[in-house]
Amino acid sequence: MKSQDSQETVSVVIPFYNEADQVGLTLEATEAVLKGTGLDYEILALDDGSRDRTWEVLLDYASRHPGIRLIRLSRNFGKEAALCAGLDQARGDAVIVMDGDLQHPPRYIPEMIALWQEGYQLVEGVKCSRGKESFLSRAAAGLFYGIFRKMSGIQLKNASDFKLLDRQLVDYWKTLPEKDTFFRALTAWMGFRRTSFSFVVDERPTGRSKWGFRKLFRLSVSALTGFSSRPLLLIPTLGSFFLLAFFVLSIQTLINYFRGLAATGFTTVILLQLLIGSLILISLGLIGLYVDSLFREVKARPRYFIAEEYDGGQAIEEKQDEGQAT
Repeated sequence: MKSQDSQETVSVVIPFYNEADQVGLTLEATEAVLKGTGLDYEILALDDGSRDRTWEVLLDYASRHPGIRLIRLSRNFGKEAALCAGLDQARGDAVIVMDGDLQHPPRYIPEMIALWQEGYQLVEGVKCSRGKESFLSRAAAGLFYGIFRKMSGIQLKNASDFKLLDRQLVDYWKTLPEKDTFFRALTAWMGFRRTSFSFVVDERPTGRSKWGFRKLFRLSVSALTGFSSRPLLLIPTLGSFFLLAFFVLSIQTLINYFRGLAATGFTTVILLQLLIGSLILISLGLIGLYVDSLFREVKARPRYFIAEEYDGGQAIEEKQDEGQAT
């Protein structure tokens, strides 16, 4: 049981990418809620290599508000790498991770902290409403989560990156060696005492989502190959199925041949060649995905580099942090 009297600190990690118009709204709303908890806190805002004025806006805000720490990555490494940077640098006894577009509403933070104070080490936000999401996006999300559950055994339906992690969980997270992470699933895989709460996804006050189809597809492929080898088992399964089908077809062909009913021409042969060739290429492509994942991991490059930091009025420029590069 954790108590407010023990003066524990809560860190809130918020990554931003090209959100110059959104930064002030998010930080003000988050800070207002944290002040009401009565706990010591820090807000760790990360600029994931933005191309607009996000970093300048962050600096201006932090210069007027104590308790705001800033980190600027050397380029856009992606949300997963930004989350890793935030977890690596957060100092709190509990670390809350949330999106910078206010679709993870800060008003739920007191509920998360209360559950943590009850002894839960992982508090997860589960979407009870996905907001004004298109039918295509909902269908794609449902398809991915269904496939992911079948392949990995981890249920992520309506899950989110809106989470609170206890310091012990954060310290263990920092020991994970893989470079391509899937925060949502890895935290579920780690176990520990966990609970969840339901939240409604709010609409973005400004701007548009930075998650296009290409980024989502790449994350989905990386998540599947990183968490399960079952897709590889589809290759021998398909091979066995079509071997049986071809065995039955060969018997039928021989019977027709000896009865003098065999069809002339190359149609059947061409179709079989196309089918077999397609299966071979699909199998090679699937193997290639795993080889690509292994290639990235074996290189063991750092997840991110920190170009600049701002901590309580002190700016540290051109600093490089390898972030779990062992």
